[in-house]
Amino acid sequence: MATLDRFSSQADLYARYRIDYPTELYQWLLPQVPGRARAWDCATGNGQVAAVLAEHFAQVEATDISTAQLSKAPQRSNIRYQTARAEHTPFAADSFDLITVAQAVHWFDMDAFNAEVRRVLRPGGVLAEWGYNLLTISPEIDPLVRHFHDDTMRPYWDDNRWHIMDEYARLPFPFVGAQTARFAVRRQWSAEWLLNYLRTWSSVANFQKQHQQDPVLQLAGELTQLWGPGEREVVFPVFARAGQVE
Repeated sequence: MATLDRFSSQADLYARYRIDYPTELYQWLLPQVPGRARAWDCATGNGQVAAVLAEHFAQVEATDISTAQLSKAPQRSNIRYQTARAEHTPFAADSFDLITVAQAVHWFDMDAFNAEVRRVLRPGGVLAEWGYNLLTISPEIDPLVRHFHDDTMRPYWDDNRWHIMDEYARLPFPFVGAQTARFAVRRQWSAEWLLNYLRTWSSVANFQKQHQQDPVLQLAGELTQLWGPGEREVVFPVFARAGQVE
């Protein structure tokens, strides 16, 4: 299976405009993890999750296929960043108490990744995968964003994207004691901030590569008018699952 890198070209935007994850998610996850020695944040991107894990684990390994993304990650004395595929890592067997994958597992070769998880997790160790679905704002703005996502950008989404829309229901999770949870990320954003967030989408990057144009401009005028002055609350629904290796 070919490795897909859909985020290097917009690494600067990604680092600034992508959301981080709520405290409640970590409060749900961490009590499930039996040890605090080592964690691996797989597909770390710009290191958002790795930085949080570094507050709870003695050592954090953080990997990504994008060196551009890794260059934006926060430096901590107990985080080591390196370029590696999710399915093939340099780690020794039985290395980790926790593996996390945030908004990325839908890009993986799942059989190969799950085999690697079983190899590098310690007995009783936890794999946690989560993502977030399409944001909501208001009854008048949501249909505009949904049309842009579902229709305008549809030819430019990789098929992998639709695993997010059904919350990983079709992606295997062959681990014991599986638990699921839902959370909400709430942010106060301006219209400009939202438009720049849309520019982090892989479909937008694909469109720009093909047409050398910014497709976000197609909805910028109407969205800005509907938005009005100031900020609005933007809500991202977060879904998560976690399980253990025996």
